Amino acid sequence: MPGGRLTQQERRQIALGLADGLAYAEIARRLDRPTSTITREVMRNGGPASYRADLAHRATERRAHRRRPAAPQGPEAPPQAHGRDPEAMREYEELFTTVLIGSGTPSMMARVLSCLTLTDAGSLTASELVQRLQVSPASVSKAIAFLETQGLVRRERDERRRERYVVDDDIWYRSMTATAESLLQIVMIARQGVGVLGPGTPAAARLENIARFLDFIRESTLRAAEQAREILHTKDTVPPA
Repeated sequence: MPGGRLTQQERRQIALGLADGLAYAEIARRLDRPTSTITREVMRNGGPASYRADLAHRATERRAHRRRPAAPQGPEAPPQAHGRDPEAMREYEELFTTVLIGSGTPSMMARVLSCLTLTDAGSLTASELVQRLQVSPASVSKAIAFLETQGLVRRERDERRRERYVVDDDIWYRSMTATAESLLQIVMIARQGVGVLGPGTPAAARLENIARFLDFIRESTLRAAEQAREILHTKDTVPPA
């Protein structure tokens, strides 16, 4: 399997594969590359609908040119729990983060959410996040504040009275319900506009259609989230040592 950075020719093959509707795994097989490499490449450079080989190649060269030598990382990281491969975990965390970014989550917020999600405890303190991600406390604080507004993180105090940031089985349920409820504001303001613009006018009709559509999506999302929580929720299982 070839290593190193993707070549410009490989990026053109990725673009052709995407245009043909090929899955990442199939593109990776044809290039003899890991699927994670293809996924990261595409998500870092606009996603499957916007990926352009030449633009991606230039962007990668710019990032490499700007990259500074890494700061000393301190003591070597402890062994992974449950016999996990540290390199595989590092690659997976990077992939998970890249996909979150591609879905619209800002970069630092995606890094924090990924780091929390992939810990067995599902919680870390601010200082632990700073150490793991090698970023400033201010960056962590800003990321946590954003994630809280999305319902993706909650705070709690541990036995030592330290504030911990927690993700659990309900984070995506809370996030989906928060998103659904945020649509209510658009529904309400759209319907208010119907009265202002005058019922029966083209602009008012447009606003009413917006309100009906978003209200339907909101109610459907809330119902689906409740049903999924009841039907699909699974308890944590720890494999025997």
